[in-house]
Parts: sequence; C-alpha cells; structure tokens
Amino acid sequence: MWYLCVFYHRLLDYRKPEVESLADLFGAFNDNHKLEWKLPQHHHPDSPFHFVNLPSEEIARNVANRSILVKGLYELWGEGNSYEELEEAIKNYPDEQKLPYLTSESSFKITVDTFGKVISFQEQNDRIRDLSYIPFKGRVNLRNPDHKFWLMETDDYGSNNGLPPVAQKRVFFGREVGAADRKLLPTYQLKSRSYLGPTAMDAEVAFLMANQAQAMPGKLVYDPFVGTGSILVAAAHFGAMTMGADIDIRVVRDGRGPDCNVWSNFKQYGLQMPLSLLRADNNLPPWRSGLKEMFDAIICDPPYGVRAGGRKSGGRKLLKGVKGPYTVPDDKRTDHIPSTAAYSLAECVHDLLDLAARMLVIGGRLVYFYPVLRDNDSIDTNFPEHPCFELVAACEQMLSLRYSRVLLTMVKTRPYTDDIAEAAKIRHLEFKENHLKWMEDGNLHSAVFSPADLQLGDTGDIKVGKESKPKYRGKYV
Repeated sequence: MWYLCVFYHRLLDYRKPEVESLADLFGAFNDNHKLEWKLPQHHHPDSPFHFVNLPSEEIARNVANRSILVKGLYELWGEGNSYEELEEAIKNYPDEQKLPYLTSESSFKITVDTFGKVISFQEQNDRIRDLSYIPFKGRVNLRNPDHKFWLMETDDYGSNNGLPPVAQKRVFFGREVGAADRKLLPTYQLKSRSYLGPTAMDAEVAFLMANQAQAMPGKLVYDPFVGTGSILVAAAHFGAMTMGADIDIRVVRDGRGPDCNVWSNFKQYGLQMPLSLLRADNNLPPWRSGLKEMFDAIICDPPYGVRAGGRKSGGRKLLKGVKGPYTVPDDKRTDHIPSTAAYSLAECVHDLLDLAARMLVIGGRLVYFYPVLRDNDSIDTNFPEHPCFELVAACEQMLSLRYSRVLLTMVKTRPYTDDIAEAAKIRHLEFKENHLKWMEDGNLHSAVFSPADLQLGDTGDIKVGKESKPKYRGKYV
C-alpha cells in the first residue's frame, strides 16, 4: 500500500536509507515486495514529501515510530493543487476506507501543517472548517485522540529561498499511521551528557547509525573506537547488548573519575550497561584465533585525522625495528600507558573491514563513517570494498566546503575464509594505489583546515601558494 511519507527537512541523504533499513528490520522485504518510492507532482527529490510502498499498516507504523527523520507516515485520503481538487479527491476516496475512522465512538484531531510558509492560527482554523464535507461523527480530542488527521500544504515558492523548488502549490490530507519520537534528541543531547569528549557523536546521528545497524533487543553491537560511548548509548536505547573497545586505556577505565566515565553515561539514561569495555588495538585485535561470527552489528566512527588521529600499538622505534619488544614490570602494570604510533586511515579501514568480515554474523551490518574530499561539489566515491560485504547505503554529510563524511552501511553476505582474506588484501592494495595520497600520509587535517587558495595535485598532494596564510574553513550548515 502506498503511504505519504513526510520527512524532517534535514540530513537529506540519510532519509530514505533509514526508512529502508527499518523496513527491512520489521520484515517489509520478501520475494513479493520491494520498497518503492515516488514523488508527488511538481516536487523536487529534496522535497520532504514522498510516497513509499509498504506491505502493511503495522510495518508502516513501526517504521515511523522508530525513525528519527520521518515526521509522519499517512494514509492519504486526497491531494490536489487547490482545495477544490482536494475536496473532490477526498469525496472519491472509498467509503470503506474512511468510515471506520469517522464513527461516533471515536475521537479525532486535525492538525494543519505547512512547508515553505507560515500561516496564522486563524487561517488554520478556517482551513479546518472548510473540511466540513468530511462526515466526522466523533468528538474532538486535542490531547489524546483515537485518530489523528493532517492537512498539509506546500507553498508555490521558487528556487531562491534555499528550499527545493516546487512548480505550484500542493495540498494533502490523510490519516496519521505513525510518527517519529523526536523527544529522544533533547533527552540525549550532548550538552547534558555526563561524560563527554571532543569526538563524541551527535545524538541525532548516533541514533541514525543505530537504525542503519538495525539495533534491537537480542542483538550484540560492538564499537572498536568507543571513546565516550555515544554510539553505544544509542544502540542500548533500542535494547541491544553493547560492547566497546578503545586504544586509550584512560578513556575506557578512568574517564574523569568514578562518577564521570563511559559507564556513567549509561547510568544517566537508565540503560543496560555494556557487557565489556576493552583496552584493545584495532590493528592487533585481542580475539583468540578461530573465534568468528560473534557480533550482529559493528558501528563506529574511525579516527581519520580531523579532530583526532588514529593510533596503533608500538612506538616509532619499535615499529622501525630500532628497539625490540619490551615487557612491562609487574609493579607498573596498573598505571602503564603503552606506546603508540600513527595509524593511517587506509590501514585503519582495512583492519576494520577484516575485523567485521571475521566477527559479524551472516546478515550482520557494518556501519561507519568514511571521510572524502570535495572537488567542485562532487565527491570521491571510491569507497573501500571487501568480498564479504555488499554496500547497501552511502549517506553524505557535508561538513565544510572541502570536506564531507559519508555514512557507509555494509551487509555481510558471505562467510569469512582464508581465501577471502587474501582477496581482501589484494583489494586493499589496489585501493591504496588508486586513492588519494592523504589517506596514507594522514594529512586530511591539512586538507580541511587549509589556505583559501589550496589546490590538490593529481596524486592528492596538497599544494600551497607562497603568499597564502592559514585560514580556518568553518563548518557548512
């Protein structure tokens, strides 16, 4: 059945992939059904109004109630370019679909909403009175109605006001099937978080990542770069069991004291505590040999050198072979901080894909951010690949004029074997050779916070003019 899907007008690339992930979670995909989308008349793809085909109202309600970016899913009773066309469409809508929601035993509420303009309270009341041709027999209940109806109107605005262009006005009327719970965001906002770090993930994006990973009760979610635990907090809110690791033992063990650490973030929201928080290196994972298919999802934000650079075990002298491995004396083990060295993004992503291929169950999801440099409003789409995975979604978030990050969602489709591991190494080498040099050198920070006349060479090297002065290139909103 086709439903009108109205999105919040933000994070435009994330909207459809979130709905598709949740539809898959609630059983919408099978041999006889595929998620289909279409636009209303005269609407731009960036419009918040879309039509989506879902197999049942129960699935539609579950998707809308779980979503972060869906404002509402509606059973559409009528639409038109004018209120006269809307009236004709509603009158032609089958009575067997309308009458069960218009009985005298039920209560109702009508909400007027607009996109692209603002109308007064008096105008809203006038529009509701004009719907008198709909035979409502029940009583009005504004607080807790049995059925909610929405009258939505788009303005006939042009393309110069920052909104997606629409050729002419469109009016919709429908019954609400489900709506997103945006109250989660002020509850979990970072400014009220007990334990916070410089790389803590924004609450809205963390919940989107958890939805892409299909976190739910009974699933085990792992974050190999856990930091202050923002992503695991979102996964735990949806009932998933969580587990995390970080190379900095001071983050996972100490925090800022006994009442200000990763654990206190879970206590703050009354969530199930992580099964474990490990001091572990993504380059040298601690799992015993032969251990496979343990996690249902891996969700993370790898360090790629803008706010924080990646680190791996071993000091520079140790990695160069100048100094041999050492053993920490027993009397220093409680407060010893192991030596670390720079960890390039190319190596980090390869290790992450290898970890996910080994440790995810078949059908498990890997959800992580991947940085890209922009060039004349286009981005590099040479994303990492692995024989075990299928890429199902890539959602771009533009952070500056030169830099974006893309949320990649990959599904494990094949079991991990030694042959696949060797094939993955070959793909990794090809990826390093064909990709930008900043991935290997770790100079993404220089590419983002660069002089205004910075240019990229053919190999991805950064070229700076002699007369240039450093200039901060702030976030693009």
